[in-house]
Amino acid sequence: MMEQLLEALHVPIRNDIDVVVACQKGRLLAEQFGFSSTEQFVTATVIAEVAHNILDHAYSGEVILDLVEEEGRMGIVVIAMDEGPGIPDVTMALKDGYSTGHGLGLGLSGARRLMDDFEIETEVGRGTTVTMTKWKV
Repeated sequence: MMEQLLEALHVPIRNDIDVVVACQKGRLLAEQFGFSSTEQFVTATVIAEVAHNILDHAYSGEVILDLVEEEGRMGIVVIAMDEGPGIPDVTMALKDGYSTGHGLGLGLSGARRLMDDFEIETEVGRGTTVTMTKWKV
């Protein structure tokens, strides 16, 4: 059973500065709880990716950062939530090279590869929630 270790940090995402703040808070959380520098970098990178997706597609939303423990291991959970247009084809959105913008199409697929657990809940016209966990090595 997953146990929450501290109160989750909620970072509203409305502009590029909020993206930077979310990345900094995620990296700092990882550092404070003894995650390696690589795990800190991965956490910040993934937060940047999903937070930019919020801005690009929904214009605002929230990133939630949480520290959890499950079966003796510690992890950082990153939840990106928005009430935007949703993702009409999740399978396509997770393919390398697929982009609805001008990017390389490695955002969600890259985040999925970098994190240990990855889940998307989406409904067209209602929004998207991406939940990811990075477990401490």
